[in-house]
Amino acid sequence: MAWRKEELRRLFLRHVCQTSSEPLGLVVERASGSFVYTVDGEAYLDFMSGIAVNNIGHTHPKVVSAIVEQAQKYLHVMVYGEYVLEPQVTLAKRLSELLPEPLDVVYFTNSGTEANEGALKVAKKFTRRSKLIAFDGSFHGDTHGSLSVTGRSVYREPFEPLLTNVTFLPFNDVDALGEIDEQTAAVIVEPIQGEGGIRIPSERFMRELRSRCDQVGALLIFDEVQTGFGRTGRMFALEHWGIVPDIITLAKALGGGMPIGAFVGRADVMGTLSQEPPLSHVTTFGGHPVCCAAALASLDVIIGERLWERANTVGEYIIGRLRKLKWGSNLILDVRGLGLLIGIEFAHEGAARRFVSQSLKRRLILGWTLHSERVVRVAPPLNVSDDEVEMAMDIMEKALREN
Repeated sequence: MAWRKEELRRLFLRHVCQTSSEPLGLVVERASGSFVYTVDGEAYLDFMSGIAVNNIGHTHPKVVSAIVEQAQKYLHVMVYGEYVLEPQVTLAKRLSELLPEPLDVVYFTNSGTEANEGALKVAKKFTRRSKLIAFDGSFHGDTHGSLSVTGRSVYREPFEPLLTNVTFLPFNDVDALGEIDEQTAAVIVEPIQGEGGIRIPSERFMRELRSRCDQVGALLIFDEVQTGFGRTGRMFALEHWGIVPDIITLAKALGGGMPIGAFVGRADVMGTLSQEPPLSHVTTFGGHPVCCAAALASLDVIIGERLWERANTVGEYIIGRLRKLKWGSNLILDVRGLGLLIGIEFAHEGAARRFVSQSLKRRLILGWTLHSERVVRVAPPLNVSDDEVEMAMDIMEKALREN
């Protein structure tokens, strides 16, 4: 049934659960490449990529073709059980080849928060410890377990009490790492804090974190849900520091626009899920064959076009342009990022809100929420064209002048 625009918006507000009082409300007709098209014929340049999901752009034809081909073969049969599904097995093998050793056993989920849930569970089961360490400013998801290790009280407080025995440490503070002790099952960390404001840790902090976990026998979990698959100018952000976690969690860009996540770990760690008892962690839809087929096609594009290199080159250019804007304005305090995960920190929340609003009026989508306060996120598709970058920069310059 085709609804008129205003009727569709009314039904959206009436029947779809709202998570903010001011939804963007764009009535989407289609999306392609770097653009989202609305039913009234407007084209919006998407510099958030569906929150770092569409690393290869919207509705990539290779992904669509893979979805159709797999859908004509079979959909859900049984994901975790007795059946061997070629798209799932092939994707697991592909991920293990892309990740450093010994990260070679994959558990597929439907999302990033589920990947973090599984990683926390397997860490506690493997170590037989209960203490978890996370960091202030972090974001690991909205389900009970992943929310429990999210280091922002604005998210946690409405749902407390959450998991007990969770300790939060200041991010990028080497002196605080002594809190990681022999009772710690796992430390979970984003290699770059996204929701926390595009905060990039020092190499010393990351290396000391790995060393401390080794000293006390705690597992190190890297949450690369947002930073994976070329976003930061490397295939995975862990490559910036040259260290390997015990478990890595993935999602967002993995599926090329389809819902899929994963946690990947050492064989001895992941093997604990099959014993005492068997079926220690199960999922009905995780590793769905259509989503796995889409993920394989997306990986082919990322690797074939070496999009992490494109992210690095374009990211350096955008950061340079934004820093020139900073020098000419007292509204911007800082511009930081790696690859095409970039943050613009404004002097106050009102300036960030107006900047995003003025950009949206000119048909440019940027990332900002009430909980991100003063930091605007810039995260376009990794295959964004030079012309699209110039279009976005022109809009941002005009939006800043009118702020």
